Amino acid sequence: MAIYKDIMETIHMLEQEHLDIRTTTMGISLLDCFGRDHKEASRRVYDKITRLAQDLVRTADDVGDEYGISIVNKRISVTPIALANARSTEDWLLYAKALDEAAKAVGVDIIGGFSALVHKGCTASDETFIEAVPYALAETTNMCSSINLGSTRSGINFDAVKKMGPMIKKTAYLTRDDNCFGCAKFVAFANAVEDNPFMAGAFHGVGEAENVINVGVSGPGVVKTALQSMEETASVDEIAEIIKQTAFKITRAGQLIGREVSSRLGIPFGILDLSLAPTPAIGDSVAEILEVMGLERCGAHGSTAALAMLTDAVKKGGIMASGHVGGLSGAFIPVSEDNRMIAAVEDGCLTFDKLEAMTSVCSVGLDMIAIPGDTPDETISAMIADEAAIGVINNKTTAVRVVPVYGMKAGDKVDWGGLFGSAPVMEVNRFDASRFIERGGRIPAPVHSFKN
Repeated sequence: MAIYKDIMETIHMLEQEHLDIRTTTMGISLLDCFGRDHKEASRRVYDKITRLAQDLVRTADDVGDEYGISIVNKRISVTPIALANARSTEDWLLYAKALDEAAKAVGVDIIGGFSALVHKGCTASDETFIEAVPYALAETTNMCSSINLGSTRSGINFDAVKKMGPMIKKTAYLTRDDNCFGCAKFVAFANAVEDNPFMAGAFHGVGEAENVINVGVSGPGVVKTALQSMEETASVDEIAEIIKQTAFKITRAGQLIGREVSSRLGIPFGILDLSLAPTPAIGDSVAEILEVMGLERCGAHGSTAALAMLTDAVKKGGIMASGHVGGLSGAFIPVSEDNRMIAAVEDGCLTFDKLEAMTSVCSVGLDMIAIPGDTPDETISAMIADEAAIGVINNKTTAVRVVPVYGMKAGDKVDWGGLFGSAPVMEVNRFDASRFIERGGRIPAPVHSFKN
């Protein structure tokens, strides 16, 4: 009877509560592809990706169909391309187009890894890479990019942070005819992890195996439904227990699918990332979970505490269910992809500053936020500096994915469609941070970083 009950619960989660495998991401090492001849190296990049990932989409679809669990996205992450050590925009574009064309050839939704790790400093190659990112994002469709700017161990590379504002604004300008969508494909990180299956920040770390399968599971609707069945007088620790038990069930489903895809492809299973990642679909909202807990609207006082409890309980449930939980695992709060979060912004309850506070306890950071197109470069760099500081001081991953939308002001709305959804353009603090940002240098690592 217990097995029958578990089966019926899983069927209900699939049919009524938006449980899905958000992504199956194949990680591919490209270290053996790089060389001094970048045209030849980019060809080797294309050949290796298309060879190793040629059966990824078909296999994921077959497994999803057989088990009745939708695998929404099939993705690829690769070794940070900045390691190719190119020195010109033209050479970097060779790699960007090779990645984009390979993704299209094998039929995946997105490929990530046009990335650089500059948390302690930039090489001459990194400098040219940063200059090339806007052009790479403008001239590709399926490729995502990321840059890691800081870590708890090394501090924050403020010279690189200073470059981010102008880089993001240039990306917005180059993709202005597409609602500045290029910026939605770029993430600025602190403490980036090497096994993240979620875009836009996924890359295959240099400490990873040659080829792995990482899985990202999502189930905000499942958690919300579980909480709706609790007693009205349930205490917060009882709520945390319900979330933990629900996360356990979600993780087990993801573990099953991930290992099956891995086995059929003959590729090692890497990690399972249990992150509650919302979609624009009604009922698939992280903000709604917080409201079921008792908040009138996401963004009200108490939102940070509720999100902290949710994130921690999700991690605890996932760790119980799988020996290989990794990635980011927690709760994402992307504004454009969560219909209740959008409503909270439109109501004036959820502000930019409150979102920043909530990022101190969620999986990542300021995610998919539309801002006025005339936001100064230095203000964007300052947003990134703030998030990097939260991550470095708290020894957690933080990130910024903001989109300055040309021609739009606070209160307007931009629509990107699909999983990226739509977003109200949020008001940002207009006071000047330029003198601080222009100082450059490196913010030293916090005192608790010195562990050996």
